[in-house]
Amino acid sequence: MNKFFEILKKSSVSNTRLGTINTSHGKINTPAFIFCGTKATVKSILPQQLYSTNTQVILSNTYHLMLQPGPEIIAKEGGLQSFTQWNGPMMTDSGGYQIFSLGHGSVSQEIKGRNNNIQKKSLIKITEEGATFRNYLNGDKVYLSPEKSIDLQRYFGADLIFVLDECTPFNVSKKYTENSMYLSHRWAKRCLNSFHSPLGKYDSNFGSSGAQSLYGIIQGGIYEDLRKIACEETCSQDFDGLAIGGSLGGNKEQMYEIFSYCENYINKSKPVHVLGIGGMDDILHGVSCGYDTFDCVSPTRIARHGIMLSKSKIKGLNLNNSKFKDDHSSIDEKCNLTEINKFTKSYIHHLFKSNEILGMVILSIYNIWFMNNFFEEIRNSIKNDQFESYKKEILVNLGK
Repeated sequence: MNKFFEILKKSSVSNTRLGTINTSHGKINTPAFIFCGTKATVKSILPQQLYSTNTQVILSNTYHLMLQPGPEIIAKEGGLQSFTQWNGPMMTDSGGYQIFSLGHGSVSQEIKGRNNNIQKKSLIKITEEGATFRNYLNGDKVYLSPEKSIDLQRYFGADLIFVLDECTPFNVSKKYTENSMYLSHRWAKRCLNSFHSPLGKYDSNFGSSGAQSLYGIIQGGIYEDLRKIACEETCSQDFDGLAIGGSLGGNKEQMYEIFSYCENYINKSKPVHVLGIGGMDDILHGVSCGYDTFDCVSPTRIARHGIMLSKSKIKGLNLNNSKFKDDHSSIDEKCNLTEINKFTKSYIHHLFKSNEILGMVILSIYNIWFMNNFFEEIRNSIKNDQFESYKKEILVNLGK
């Protein structure tokens, strides 16, 4: 059987690397981007459209799937791949991020405005045993422990799964961050024990859709000494992969400092995932540090608001702007997707001004293609020993 993670090529001037993650549902060529299908769907996109854009892997959200439709429903269909008809590799997070982000009131715009009073009070209590929170759909109390998080993810059956951790916000003290980090370390060990124990009809390390690999999460906030402790502790455990999580600072400079802290202390023999990062400049810095996979909701979320990703503008092109009303150029001459590449910016501008769903679909497909093409260029540049010059070119174009 193939090794779970293989490093195929390393840069001579940085920790940049080319690799593969091997799962029972296919191979992931790294560096790679992981698209968020939060509620078991990448919004408005069919699985076949994901395949056509060269998507390798998608992520679904344990918190939302736990509440609706529930783990048993998904397990009865043979796991998320069968449930969604996406037969490629999948990842699920632990559910922790949503519990704590909702609890601190920083929930995404997609949820704001619905049951808002419930959301602001969703996190009731964090204890050594786990977290108690309110179901944002109906207000019921729900309890999530490290063991339950792993059990849920085994029912969901994704190939790559995560330990439960406490995601501390940026604006807490160092002491709170330190205590939270140690709590997450204790939870991680409980997650490992649960992962290596049989669950109902499922053997150890297996879920409803086959073999699974467990990632440990490195916390520590913005503090180098805490990140060092977290790296050493997490790397000492029997995790298949590693993830950089928690607060990544209040600005890009702090984020890149955290990237560097972890780069210095992390076990480089395992795949490294960066949680919640989707900016091109941030990704390029992460790749330079030797990080392998990245996930973020932004490519498809901004598409639903009329934003088209671009290598010439860091925040993309807003096709809602009036200057695109009479712009009859194609969406992107380099895009090879025949289903969308003939549409003009003028037409897409019209769709958004008319509140037509098709505009969201076209831009979602385009932004997915764009990110996959961006990562293909990254991989090719590493293969050809040209990553540093490629990185510099992109950052200059973005005005960085």
